[in-house]
Amino acid sequence: MAILITTILFGLVGLALAVGGGQLLALGGSIYYLITGIAFIVTAVLLYLRRSTALTLYALIVLGSLAWAIWEVGFDWWQLGPRGGVIILLGLWLLTPWIRKPLGFQSPTGARYPVGAAPLAASVALAILIAVISMFTDPYDVEGELPKEAVAAAPAMGNPVPPGEWHQYGRTNYGQRYSPLDQINVENVDELEEVWRYQTGDVKLPEDVTETTYQVTPLKVGNSLFICTPHNWAIAIDATTGEEKWKYDPNAGLNPDRQHQTCRGVTYYADPQAQADAPCAERVYLPTSDARLIALDAASGEVCTSFADQGVLRLETGMPYNPAGYYYSTSPPVIAAGKIIIGGAVNDNYSTQSQSGVIRAFDVNSGELVWNWDSGNPEQTEPLPPGQTYTANSPNSWSIFSVDEELGLVYIPLGNQVPDQLGMGRSESVEKYSSSIVALDINTGADRWVFQTVHHDLWDMDVPAQPVLLDLTQDDGTVVPALIGPTKQGDIYVLNRETGEPIIDVTEEPAPGGAIPEDFTAPTQPTSALTFKPQPLQEKDMWGISMFDQMVCRIRFHELNYEGRYTPPSINGTLVYPGNFGTFNWGSVAIDPERQVMFGMPTYLAFTVRLVPREEIPPKGADEKASEQGLNRNEGAPYGVYMGPFLGPLQIPCQAPPWGYVAGADLRTGEIAYKHRNGTVYDMTPLPLPFKLGVPGIGGPMITKGGVAFLGAAVDNYLRAYNLTTGEEIWRARLPAGGQATPMTYAVEDGRQFVVMVAGGHGSVGTKPGDYVIAYALPRD
Repeated sequence: MAILITTILFGLVGLALAVGGGQLLALGGSIYYLITGIAFIVTAVLLYLRRSTALTLYALIVLGSLAWAIWEVGFDWWQLGPRGGVIILLGLWLLTPWIRKPLGFQSPTGARYPVGAAPLAASVALAILIAVISMFTDPYDVEGELPKEAVAAAPAMGNPVPPGEWHQYGRTNYGQRYSPLDQINVENVDELEEVWRYQTGDVKLPEDVTETTYQVTPLKVGNSLFICTPHNWAIAIDATTGEEKWKYDPNAGLNPDRQHQTCRGVTYYADPQAQADAPCAERVYLPTSDARLIALDAASGEVCTSFADQGVLRLETGMPYNPAGYYYSTSPPVIAAGKIIIGGAVNDNYSTQSQSGVIRAFDVNSGELVWNWDSGNPEQTEPLPPGQTYTANSPNSWSIFSVDEELGLVYIPLGNQVPDQLGMGRSESVEKYSSSIVALDINTGADRWVFQTVHHDLWDMDVPAQPVLLDLTQDDGTVVPALIGPTKQGDIYVLNRETGEPIIDVTEEPAPGGAIPEDFTAPTQPTSALTFKPQPLQEKDMWGISMFDQMVCRIRFHELNYEGRYTPPSINGTLVYPGNFGTFNWGSVAIDPERQVMFGMPTYLAFTVRLVPREEIPPKGADEKASEQGLNRNEGAPYGVYMGPFLGPLQIPCQAPPWGYVAGADLRTGEIAYKHRNGTVYDMTPLPLPFKLGVPGIGGPMITKGGVAFLGAAVDNYLRAYNLTTGEEIWRARLPAGGQATPMTYAVEDGRQFVVMVAGGHGSVGTKPGDYVIAYALPRD
C-alpha cells in the first residue's frame, strides 16, 4: 500500500511540475521544472514496477536539484529551502523501510531484505549538510560601521527646542528625528522597561476603510504630550505619568470614500505676543479627515475661536470640485514666520474631477490666507480672488514639510497628478513639479527651486518623506546647507537646500519605454550616487513556501511586463519594483547632525499594476470602500487600474526575502556602511515563528545622542533599539499592536529620559490594530 500511495504522489508531483514547467519554458523561463517533472513521473513508474532503480534515479533528482539551486542562489537558506524542501522530504520517505523493503528481494527462506540506498542516502545527507551550512550565511548582509567621531561640535538642529522636548513632528522644523539626550545609550538600553501605558479609546471600527492606521508621533512640550488618533481626536497626556489631561473629538465622522483614516500628528505653537497664562497663548492645531484645521488651547483643549471661523479653518475653500472624502490632511502642518503652512492628500486614482494639491499659508493667529502655491498654476501665489478656484488634480503634498527660517524657505515633498499611472494630457507645470521637492519662499509662496525625482511619473512614485535638513561639513572644512530627500524608488538625494543643486552626484540613466499608445515615457530617470535602489528582479528571485508556488510565481513573473525600474504600466500587467510602498515612505530617515550619518529602513516589495479600459470596469458596489489596492476607478479617465502587492498563491510575496532592512550611511561620503535584515515573521504566520527573514515595514526611525536608533515599523509587533554605529539590534520590546509609527524621546522634570511609541496597527499591511501609547525608561537607581 505504501508503494502504491507513493507512486500516486510522485506521479501527481511530476505531472504538476511537468505541466507548469512546460508553461514556464514556453515563456522563456527555466527548463528545470519540466526536466524534474518528467524525472518524477519516471520515478513513479519505476516505483509501480518495484524497480530499485527508482531510488537511484531519485538520488540524481536530489543532486541535480541541489546543483541547480546553488547555481541560482548560492548558499541562501531562505531560497534553498523552497527549492529543496519537498524533494528532501520525499527523499527521506523513500529511505524508510516501508519503501525500501518492497523494492528489495526475497531470500529462498522467505525473508525480505530492503534494497540498498547508499546513493540516495548520500545525496540527501549532502543536501541537508548544505542546508545547515547555509543557515549560518547571509549573502545579503552588509557589515560595516559608521564613523563614531563628531564632525560638528554644535550642529544646527533647526528652531530652538529644549533638549528634553520634542516640538515638531521630526522634533524641530529640520525634521532630523534626533534627540541630544544621552541618558539612554548603547551600554544600558537593554535595561529599558515600560513605565506607563495609555489607551486612547479610539479603536478601529467595522465600518472603517482598510487604510485605518495609527501613525502619530507625539509632541512633548513642558510636561505634556500632544497626540491625535486615527479618527482625529486630539489628546493631551501627562508626560511623566501617562494620565490623560484633556481630549477633544472634532466629530469628523466616517466616509467610505476616504482612502486613509489616519493622523500623523498635531502642530504646536506658542504665541510670542500673548501673556503666558492667557487662553490660547499656546495652541495645538489639529488636521481632520473631513478637511478642517482646528485650533485648540494647549492647556485645556478648548477651541480657540479667534482663529479662522470660530476656531475652524475649512480647507475645501477654493477647490474646483469638492466630493466628500476625496481631500483631507493626514499630516501636521508647519509653522514659520507667523504662518501655518499646510497641504493635503487627494485620493489616488479616484477621479479626474478631484481637488487641487494647492499649498497654502495662513496667518497662524487669525487664519487669514496669506499666499497659495498651486503646482498647476505656480505663478499666482497671491490669495485667489472670490470666484476663482485652484487647479483640479494638481500634484499634491500629503507628507510633512521642513523649514529653514534663516533661508526663508519651506520644503515641500510633492506627489503626482491623479491618475498616477496615466500621464497623457498633463500640463507643462505638472510635468515640471510632479514627484519633486520644491523650495517655497515662506513669505510669498514663490518657488525658489525645484528638484524632480521622477520624470513623467507613471508609478505613484510621489516624494513621500519629509525632507531632512542638515549642515553638511565638507572635507575642506566648509559647511554646506544640505537637504536629504528619501524617495520611494530608493534614491537618497543630498541637495544644497539653498539652491537645489546636488551635493552628492545625480546621473540620468536610460529608462524602459513601451507605454500605452496614448502615453509616453521619459527616456531617462535620475539616480543618486547614494541609493538603496534594488537590483532588477530575475526569475531566480521568485519565491514561495514550496517549489510549486515558487514555480507559479516564476510563470507570473514572465507573464508580466518588466524591464527593471520604471517599466511603464500596461493593459497586460506590469511588475513595479520598488512597489507602491516604496523603498522609503512617510517615515523618512533619521540623521545624527553631529556625526552626519543617517539611519533608515529600506523596504523592498514588488507590486503589480494592470490598466483596465473604461468599458471593462464594473459598476461600483453599494458597500464598496476606498482602498489603494484592488481596482482604482479613475473616473473621467480612459483607464482604471488594478494594483496590489506581487503575491503568490499562498498570499505571500512572490519575490524572495529579505523584504526589509535597517541601514546606515555616511552622508559626507555617500557610502552605505551597513545593511541588515530587519524583523521576523512572528506575526505574519499562523504560528509565532521568530524567523528573521527581513520583513516589510512602514514607519520611521529616531536617533539619540546616546548612539541608539529606535524603530518600530516592521510588520512584527516590536519596538527595537539598534546600535547606530553597526546597525546591530541591542534591545526590543513586544508591542500589543502594530507599531507603524515613529518613536520619540524626551526628559521629564527630574531628568529621567523616556522613549515613547504609539502602537495602533496599519490597515494595508494587516498588523494588529490598537490604541496604545507606551513609555519606556531606565529603572530608577
